[in-house]
Amino acid sequence: MFWHNLKYEIRVTLRNKDFLMWLILFPIILGTLFKAAFGNIYEKNDLFSAIPTAVVKTAENPIYDGVLAALTEGDDPALKVTFATEEEAKKLLFEGKADGILFLGEKAELNVSGSGMTQTILKEITARIGVYETVLADAIATDPMKAEASMKALSEEINACREVPLTDGNPNVYLQFFYNLIAMVAICGSMSGLHVATNNQANQSTLGARRNCSPTPKRMTLSAAVIGSCISQVACMVISVTFIRFILRINLGGNLLLLYAAAALSGCLGVTFGFLVGSIGRLKHEAKSAISLSVSLFLCFLSGLMVGNMKALLAEKAPWVNKINPVAIMSDSYYCLNMYSDYRRFTEKIIAMCILIVVFTALGILFTRRKRYASI
Repeated sequence: MFWHNLKYEIRVTLRNKDFLMWLILFPIILGTLFKAAFGNIYEKNDLFSAIPTAVVKTAENPIYDGVLAALTEGDDPALKVTFATEEEAKKLLFEGKADGILFLGEKAELNVSGSGMTQTILKEITARIGVYETVLADAIATDPMKAEASMKALSEEINACREVPLTDGNPNVYLQFFYNLIAMVAICGSMSGLHVATNNQANQSTLGARRNCSPTPKRMTLSAAVIGSCISQVACMVISVTFIRFILRINLGGNLLLLYAAAALSGCLGVTFGFLVGSIGRLKHEAKSAISLSVSLFLCFLSGLMVGNMKALLAEKAPWVNKINPVAIMSDSYYCLNMYSDYRRFTEKIIAMCILIVVFTALGILFTRRKRYASI
């Protein structure tokens, strides 16, 4: 009887229109919008790359040639240079293929069309080129034998610090929106858990009335229903993670298999949360659905799905909120898996989710089994 109930619970869940909308179609649509909004912002604004620059040589100057070579060579060059005539350079600037035009002749001059970060860097580089030219010209005039040594000294980067990356994961700050999207899919599984609770209460549905008249132990019926909903929810979580990772090509970082495991566990947490909500009180199914959906979206808001810095703000003002918010715990597990090389923080989040699943399930079964009806 358990396997019979489990099979039909999965089939009923997958036929639910709310289930298909909130757990399959909605995250695909929202994830696509996130990709369009945040997909290239991090690469364009937060990661430094060689600045495309058009160079117009109005006169031969070996000093400028040496300085320019130092800026364009190496593993991490500052400039990506395109030599062109003045007309060609203006065309490149107009088409956005160059961030500035560097005129090298008797002196270095810069022409830019904006005031962004790259243009500011180009202005500083142009000023530095002028300083190099003055120093080298003085060195040549004073002692030509020391000119080569002066050029080498100016070209070398003197750095007493060693770059040590803080993490091996993907530091893209906009990943939090995709983590929260996955967590939203999980918590919206509460709609499925809500159906489980109401479909086992005689005063909520005709199916609940028939189940309460059945000789099958209610514990067995509830267990099969909850497990069946969790299996369906896990399938939705796999679809969501796969779509974000392989269709949208978002690097979620960390161990992908563990990410799938964390997402699956999050889905089970969402189902048991809805099961608990549906087991409390005698409100109609529609009212409980509205409450469950509203609470779920509010928890997503507190986790930062709508406002990116909300979680950080709560961590500063009311840190206890993030510790009890199921959605924040879910998204934090994905974040910890990405950002930290050890699994201590990730394990803590997984344990917290397991505890919540056990508590929600136990309370849901307790509240549902204690209901008695004068007539059915």
